[in-house]
Amino acid sequence: MYDLILGSHVSFTKDKQLYGCVLETLDYGANTFMFYTGAPQNTNRCEIYDERTNEAYEIMKANNIDINNVIVHAPYIINLANKANHDFSINFLRQEIDRCRELGVSKMVLHPGSHVGAGISEGIKNISDGLNRVLDGKDGVYICLETMAGKGSEVGSKFEEIKAIIDNIHDKDKIMVCLDTCHISDAGYDVSDFDNVLEEFDRVIGLDKLGCIHINDSKNVIGSHKDRHENIGLGSIGFDNMIKIIYHEKLNGIPKILETPYVTMEDGSKDKMYPPYRFEIEMIKEKKYNDNLINDIRDYYR
Repeated sequence: MYDLILGSHVSFTKDKQLYGCVLETLDYGANTFMFYTGAPQNTNRCEIYDERTNEAYEIMKANNIDINNVIVHAPYIINLANKANHDFSINFLRQEIDRCRELGVSKMVLHPGSHVGAGISEGIKNISDGLNRVLDGKDGVYICLETMAGKGSEVGSKFEEIKAIIDNIHDKDKIMVCLDTCHISDAGYDVSDFDNVLEEFDRVIGLDKLGCIHINDSKNVIGSHKDRHENIGLGSIGFDNMIKIIYHEKLNGIPKILETPYVTMEDGSKDKMYPPYRFEIEMIKEKKYNDNLINDIRDYYR
């Protein structure tokens, strides 16, 4: 029997914290989730309240949500690939790992970073050096390096680049990988032949290193290197291919997280954007595409 561990990005707020994340997850019909412990573009962080964390654990237990399947996403402003502000990135990542430990979350997704003109090889070296300084051998937190689209000077758009980072890590047991479907398609991997993609991943990195998967369709054609997520079934990957990926036998029991775009109302107002996740999760569970997806989302939140 296939063990579908499926969720989405949810909000970690100052007041409700992990408890609020769980409530939002249940509202979407999901059984896992991903969140930032604070805003991804700055260092402002609230104190973590044990009572909120304990409340979250209680409701997770009652609803069969395993904390080991929950994911934290590292802030975007951490860039280990570039030497500029390297100490800042290392120190901030260390703080985020400590917050994961405080919350009891064991997996953190990290963008490898951008080398900003230094070159891929130098970027790989900087990332590995930074992670070796961050990981102290005592953490129960795994860093999941995310596969990237190859936009600008991003490191990690090729499996070989991720492997090169891992090869230079002292504590390799604490490094895993987050496979992003939009990113690998934009990077040039043909996800319509996902068996072949997984075989290549296994040969280069190893399936045992796959910690979680970001489930996103793409607004762009294969190899575009643009990194623009699309709602499930509305992009170049397509619904049938997404279902084949999500239910692939080799991905059984691996947490899968939706990061698809919020939907605007008909007027396109940016202050009226709503999450699509309950509807996309329903489609995925039923394995049936909803031709009226966007309108249904708008009607629900109207």
